[in-house]
Amino acid sequence: MFNSYLENTLKYYPDRCINCKRCTQVCPHGVFAEGKERVELSQPSACMECGACALNCPVQAIEVQSGVGCAWAMIGAALRGKDMDSGECGCGGESGSCCGGNTEKQS
Repeated sequence: MFNSYLENTLKYYPDRCINCKRCTQVCPHGVFAEGKERVELSQPSACMECGACALNCPVQAIEVQSGVGCAWAMIGAALRGKDMDSGECGCGGESGSCCGGNTEKQS
């Protein structure tokens, strides 16, 4: 059975990556990290499936069924009266899961 706290729909194809680093710039949870020759998938369990990485990848090296995790985080935050940037999405996961990692705003 699919466990949304432990699994997600994110698929990364490093052989397609051209190292543009757009995914590292748009991901709100630091799922991707800069590597020497290509971007690395550093925290796959932190993915909230917002789809920003896939939409910004010029070579389709990333696939994700956006909306599920992102919607869950937004609804949970709204119900608790929390700000999405507070790092308290309430996923129930441990640090490093959907709420862990990079919660800094990108300018």
